[in-house]
Amino acid sequence: MAGRFITVQCPDCENEQTLFEKASTTVACAVCGNTLARPTGGLADIDADVTEVVEAR
Repeated sequence: MAGRFITVQCPDCENEQTLFEKASTTVACAVCGNTLARPTGGLADIDADVTEVVEAR
């Protein structure tokens, strides 16, 4: 598989958000704007707690 979606929890406001683990752009929290992930050219640098790996069916 080329990549997975993950659910992360924002460390500031505890909002849960789903994102692609190989994000190509900076991902911000939809509630407070805190940076959750930064692109690195491969797997994104995740700055939040991963709570779930979403399975593709």
